[in-house]
Amino acid sequence: MPGLIGKKIGMTSIFSEEGKNIPCTILEVGPCKVTQVKTEEIDGYNAIQLGFADQKESRVSKAALGHFKKADSTPLKKLIEFPADTDVALGDVLNVEIFEEGDFVTVTGTSKGKGFQGVVKRHNFRGVGDATHGQHNRLRAPGSIGAASYPARVFKGMRMAGQMGNERIKVENLQVLRVLADKNMIVVKGAVPGANNSYIIIEK
Repeated sequence: MPGLIGKKIGMTSIFSEEGKNIPCTILEVGPCKVTQVKTEEIDGYNAIQLGFADQKESRVSKAALGHFKKADSTPLKKLIEFPADTDVALGDVLNVEIFEEGDFVTVTGTSKGKGFQGVVKRHNFRGVGDATHGQHNRLRAPGSIGAASYPARVFKGMRMAGQMGNERIKVENLQVLRVLADKNMIVVKGAVPGANNSYIIIEK
């Protein structure tokens, strides 16, 4: 099984057996229901679709409702497709027990949106830095962005102010430190992108 859908609960820290204080993130993982099984004969490729987190029926379209009823499932908020060639069946429930302590996982999430930001915050520019030599209001300005009459344009990729955050980010090789099967939670070493209670994808 390649992975599950989950939710970021928040960060904390735990002590290792050597006495080191390790920053870690608590993730709620599953239970996820198999809402569709795709096969190479019918769909052209092998994959399974998982659903996570209950949703009110009134907020689901008739077509989606029929899709969930085929899997004998209540409406679910988050649907993610995983490429897989496994023996799971439609309607199966997968939970946190597919992970073990010591496993290394990949977590994908959407980073916190920070709105429109300047070059100092967005690209770590230093700014002018010396306000005593005729600098009136240029302390956090980007400075020159182009050359002279040749090339007479600004090159693509120029680091400038703009929208920051709210991007899909994948963090690889996070070690599973604890598996709390009774609470459907795992504790992974390090940070995970996104705000608390945001959806994430955990892959083995």
